[in-house]
Amino acid sequence: MDMEALVRFYEELTPASLDRFPEFYAEHAGFKDPFNEVRGVAAIRAIFEHMFRQVAEPRFVVLERLVGDHGAVLIWEFHFRAGLRAKGRARLIRGASHLRFGPDGRIACHRDYWDAAEELYMKLPVLGAVMRGLRRAFSADRFPPGPEGRA
Repeated sequence: MDMEALVRFYEELTPASLDRFPEFYAEHAGFKDPFNEVRGVAAIRAIFEHMFRQVAEPRFVVLERLVGDHGAVLIWEFHFRAGLRAKGRARLIRGASHLRFGPDGRIACHRDYWDAAEELYMKLPVLGAVMRGLRRAFSADRFPPGPEGRA
């Protein structure tokens, strides 16, 4: 897999460039993120088409890449504006993608890891208040520090 070309594909993704998915993904590739689990290039493409319909100005920035013989991990930021208007509030989600390559070098499995609770739910008006309350309730800050202290 040409990692430079793949990173450029993600960072320059547009509705028109979605036609290029078969260049990078095997026909029966799997994709999983906190909201979706699909198989096949058409289904993966549909997730990204949905992204372009749901948010304004979506943009990925790959910050780091860890590449091995049969896969890679990309650390990224996803920038977007909430809603479809360019005037929507700017948002940021931080995450990582674990990619496994098939025998032909294309992506056979793509798994995105990001914290939907922290990155999305906690920023919603009503649900966010509940999530922040749960976070406070389960935070280790409620307990006195041990002999080593807190970092």
